[in-house]
Amino acid sequence: MCGICGEVVFNDGLADTARVDRMAKAMEARGPDAMGVTMRGRVAFGHRRLMIIDLSEKGTQPMTDAGLGLTLVFNGCIYNYKELRTELVAKGHLFASTSDTEVILKAFSEWGRECFSRFHGMFAVAIHEHDSGRIHLARDRFGIKPLYYSESGKRLAFASSLPALLAGGNVDTSIDRIALNHYMSWHAVVPAPRTILNGVRKLNAATVRTIEADGSSRDFTYWEPAFEKSSEDMNRSAEEWRDMVLEGLRTAVRRRMVADVPVGVLLSGGVDSSLIVGLLAEQGQKDLATFSIGFEEANGEKGDEFQYSDLIAEHYGTDHRKIFIPSSEMQENLPAAIKAMSEPMVSYDNIGFYLLSREVSKHIRVVQSGQGADEVFAGYHWYPKMQGSNDPVNDYANAFFDRSEEAMMEALAPAYHTERDESRAFVEAHFARPGAEDPVDKALRLDTNVMLVDDPVKRVDNHSMAWSLEARVPFLDHELVELAGRIPAEHKLAQGGKGVLKEAARLVVPSAVIDRPKGYFPVPALKYIQGDTLTLVRDALTNDKARERGLFRPEWLDKLFADPTRYITKLNGSELWQAALLEMWLQAQEI
Repeated sequence: MCGICGEVVFNDGLADTARVDRMAKAMEARGPDAMGVTMRGRVAFGHRRLMIIDLSEKGTQPMTDAGLGLTLVFNGCIYNYKELRTELVAKGHLFASTSDTEVILKAFSEWGRECFSRFHGMFAVAIHEHDSGRIHLARDRFGIKPLYYSESGKRLAFASSLPALLAGGNVDTSIDRIALNHYMSWHAVVPAPRTILNGVRKLNAATVRTIEADGSSRDFTYWEPAFEKSSEDMNRSAEEWRDMVLEGLRTAVRRRMVADVPVGVLLSGGVDSSLIVGLLAEQGQKDLATFSIGFEEANGEKGDEFQYSDLIAEHYGTDHRKIFIPSSEMQENLPAAIKAMSEPMVSYDNIGFYLLSREVSKHIRVVQSGQGADEVFAGYHWYPKMQGSNDPVNDYANAFFDRSEEAMMEALAPAYHTERDESRAFVEAHFARPGAEDPVDKALRLDTNVMLVDDPVKRVDNHSMAWSLEARVPFLDHELVELAGRIPAEHKLAQGGKGVLKEAARLVVPSAVIDRPKGYFPVPALKYIQGDTLTLVRDALTNDKARERGLFRPEWLDKLFADPTRYITKLNGSELWQAALLEMWLQAQEI
């Protein structure tokens, strides 16, 4: 797990290594073990290294193979790199290291862009072909590893984080009105390629972009989740699906144990993370390190789920650590957590992941997390509402979107209005695509392709990497996701959601964590904004920088300030926190 960056020039000029150096230095937390910058005329690459596989200097990046005429920078982990290495050796390739990085180099030389569909893992990659001058940028199937870019004149810059691009300079930081519309309606989800800034874009997941020496480019999508079901699939019993899911998850968890350092688990106490712990114990993992976090209660709402994480930790005898965060410490760390975000993310559990990662990183470098299970196995409350829907776009929007177009106009200053409801238009276009006929499958496909990429997995990456911690997500093993896509909706919607996964879990973990109410990282102080937290957000939204930017109508903000606990969105989020988080993020990035 690392950070990558670079600059490419599309004329006779030379790449600016000072710019690349600034970007690399800005990502020190992503890779504290080593830093490297190389230049080859119009192309410069930078890298920050976090040593997980091949702890020797031979795994250092940027990595160049002069014989193949390739230079590469890579962020992530290829879980099947040993199998691919064996295949490549049989084809005559020689290796100087035991790293997965070198496997990518040789695989690209052997199979070209088709190599990415052979990888099991998470990755963002940049490859320079010396002879042709082509650049290839690639991102994993679920966008687990980020890849941002900025184009200005005849120069392209890219980096693993948006703040690193800003550190490099020469970026248009004006607000993208369409992205702002998405942020305010789709619970902060901004679909690729947009970001909240006009001058920064992000590569779509499961995409390879080939950029010619003259700057022209073409994109290749090498994977997308399928939801077609055969007659055999439609006739399978619930027990068959249960057993297939369990076996698929066993494989996914086992793959993500590949490392030259110990691997732990973020244990919330929910069915997803508990199942990961149970499967690791089943496979003989001893002295497994597990970690949980909790916060002070507010407005009568409990701020931890320790009773469930304790149950799993005791059941499997894990080396368990509970982290309790008082409200004063939560507020003290909010500015740093917000600054660590590559894009503004409104979910309360951002601060939970940030502080949990801080504590976990004191003990271990790699963890597995239960992220993604709800989007893959239909765990959210809006999926049952989609079943048999005659108007899936409207039903999805009514269940998920934070506000209507009319409410958007009330909240945003006129300068930031758009000509249409951009989020609804996006969902309508996505639902109209062929390949997912059932309304539930339409929603699952959208959430797997878009919402998951630009909220949950981004959250995990940003906050774990802020503390040099690598987080792996077995529920996003692409073969497991392909299997889930074949399962008829009724099996996933059973038992209030994730029914087939819950049945698989009953064969592994105690039922008490399966039949419990659904939970998250609860942070009540950010939902029911009062006292010092209210002072914090009021200051952020009324200071000189906020007034100059003028994102929100003052009368709308005054309404929220007067009674913040009254204005809660459909997803149980604070409208005031949503506005404040965006402004605090912009100020943290000095925009």
